[in-house]
Amino acid sequence: MSRTTVAQAPVEAQAPAGPPRTPGALRPYLLLWRREMTRLRHNPVRLAMGLVTPLLFLVVLGTGLDAASGNLGKAQLNDYRAFLFPGVLVMSVQAPAIAVGISLVWDRRLGVLRQMLVAPFPRPSIVLGLALGGATTGGIYGLLVLSVGGIASIRYTPVLLVVLVEVFLISLLFTALGLLAAVTIRQVDTFQVVVNLSLMPLMFFSGAMFPPNGLPGWLSVVVKLNPLTYGVDAVRRTLPGPEVLSSDQTRLLIGDWQPPVAAELGLLAAIVALTLGIATYRFSRTS
Repeated sequence: MSRTTVAQAPVEAQAPAGPPRTPGALRPYLLLWRREMTRLRHNPVRLAMGLVTPLLFLVVLGTGLDAASGNLGKAQLNDYRAFLFPGVLVMSVQAPAIAVGISLVWDRRLGVLRQMLVAPFPRPSIVLGLALGGATTGGIYGLLVLSVGGIASIRYTPVLLVVLVEVFLISLLFTALGLLAAVTIRQVDTFQVVVNLSLMPLMFFSGAMFPPNGLPGWLSVVVKLNPLTYGVDAVRRTLPGPEVLSSDQTRLLIGDWQPPVAAELGLLAAIVALTLGIATYRFSRTS
């Protein structure tokens, strides 16, 4: 080795490392996102079965109540399937999004999480990467349900792209809630019980199955305190379809005020940011 090489070696070793390049900074997000996409690609049965329940609600329940609407008097809806479709769309994204939380609990139990924690990635990037992967999976389910929207007289127009963005935000909300539960609860059985007991009231009291107005006092308060109510209402008002989607009978009112769609989406985005922030903080303290 020459003297020049020996003299330069310490200088090169002491050279300060520059800031990480953007592709390197995005690498943990992309890796965890691709992990969720790989799981989805290699499990087509999961994708098919995840659509069975929403389609049963839409076709069986929607058609049955639509046929019986003549006996509902003043409360009847002209097209119950169209009214039910936004709720079915939201329902389709909750299971795949929550599945990310279940996988995180299993990763902790199987020791995979420990490997993630020792990886040279910031811990917040792990939570955010999982959240984006789960939200994307939910968005794919939502896209498939939107593709059969003609069953509920939904028109295929470019506005559906806006609806898909709203569905992605709702899917991100479910994923954030699932991750928050996953970093708090360590037992798989307990996690599943808590999530199932939480999802049922969220969906049932969201105005997905019945109009949010004209309800008894206590039920009206519960519906309007449920953040998912505003997601379902935003999707219902954005969908291009029959008049029942935007009629006075089905719109959401707080007193005499109807919140704008932008305000409803802003509320969901704020809850997502808060939930992910708490989940990230708790995950960063995981040992």
